[in-house]
Amino acid sequence: MVLLLLEVKAELESITNLVPKGGSDGSEYTFFFKIKCGGCGTVSDKETSVTPSELYDIPKSKGSANLVQKCKFCDKQGNITVVPGRDKPYTFEDSESGKFVPIGCFDCRGIETVEFSFRDGWAAEGLTGTKFVDIDLSDGEWSEYDEKAAASVGILNLEHRFVVTK
Repeated sequence: MVLLLLEVKAELESITNLVPKGGSDGSEYTFFFKIKCGGCGTVSDKETSVTPSELYDIPKSKGSANLVQKCKFCDKQGNITVVPGRDKPYTFEDSESGKFVPIGCFDCRGIETVEFSFRDGWAAEGLTGTKFVDIDLSDGEWSEYDEKAAASVGILNLEHRFVVTK
């Protein structure tokens, strides 16, 4: 078992409290990863989705996980479970100090997350309190105009990393 924290870092321009939220329809955020097999070390070509509310039975076990997948090369099975309560918003202060901040934690068994894909479904708040929802970070950046502040806002230079934790 490996617990991995997904940490992000970005340059925020007049933005604070950047979080993965899901769509404006109230849906929850779905994480997209490339994963590596713990058996043969093969990294997936395509991204795999992990949604915290979706649970699947683990074959030959009484447990369940948010992702249960078998390696197409060595046939070894692995699973990933989202660990709640280990995330926090990425703030303007975090951006100013260049800190990485955890936005998710994953219990990985037999497979491991190796690459995270920033996509849509993010939310943030302007320094004036303006709410921005359904932010799409697929291009690695985002910009908008905050009417209250009469200024542009943005998210630039996105980075991520996985850190082993307890």
